[in-house]
Parts: sequence; structure tokens; C-alpha cells
Amino acid sequence: MRERGESLLELVMAIALMGVAIVAVMSGLTTTVLMSDVQRKQATAVATVRSYAEALQRYVADGHYVACATASSYVVPGFVSPAGFTAKVVSGSVRYWTGALWLPLCLPDRGLQRVRVSVASTDGRAVETLDVVLRKPCRLEDPPCT
Repeated sequence: MRERGESLLELVMAIALMGVAIVAVMSGLTTTVLMSDVQRKQATAVATVRSYAEALQRYVADGHYVACATASSYVVPGFVSPAGFTAKVVSGSVRYWTGALWLPLCLPDRGLQRVRVSVASTDGRAVETLDVVLRKPCRLEDPPCT
């Protein structure tokens, strides 16, 4: 009776196949973890951009409307973004309503502005933007509205 073992070639092929399988499984797990992180950051960015837009609208409704504003005119005091995120009004995004269309020129300010709000993660994996229309408040204590 002759005993026969595996040859060196068979062992090398078996190890190579197992190595390929392990690399495939590990890369799949890594991709899953990375995509989960990106999805979580996008969900946080969506919630934050909506919160910032609402805070900005409340701030303007409380009497802080700026005629012929720029992006730097609308910084909401007291708004705190979640750790790892920044919220801002996008530079150059302010548009003014002319009665027929939105223009980047203030000719004159009719009390309606559209601004773009953006929230981004500090690592750049998630960015969300939202256009917000700001209306000059017409309250008894405000100057006459036109």
C-alpha cells in the first residue's frame, strides 16, 4: 500500500485560493464600514442644514433682515453645528427678488432674498445645501414695508 501526500504545488494553490477569498471578504467589510460612515455623515448633514435654515429664518423674522445683504450678513448667533460639521451661508449665493426673477444684483431690495445654506463635514465626505427664502418682517414695530 502506497501512501500519498499533497504535493507542494497543491499546497501553494490552496493557500493562494484561501488568500484571495480572505482579501475579498475583508475588502467587502471595509467597504461596508466606510459606506456606513458616509451615510451617517450625510444624514447628520441633512438634519443640520435644515436646522440651520430654520434658525436663519427665525433670526431674520426676529428683525435681523439686512437689505442688500451678503453671505456674511447672515451668521446666526448661538447656532452650534454638530462636532465635525460646519454650517454657513454660501458666499455669492444671495439673490434678490425683482418682482419677476431672482438676480444677484440688489436693484433695489424688495424685501425678499434667496440664500444658499451649506453644511459640510470637516473630512469632506458629506456636503448638503439648501436654498432658503428670507422675507423682511412686516411687524408694527418695523419701519413701513414696501
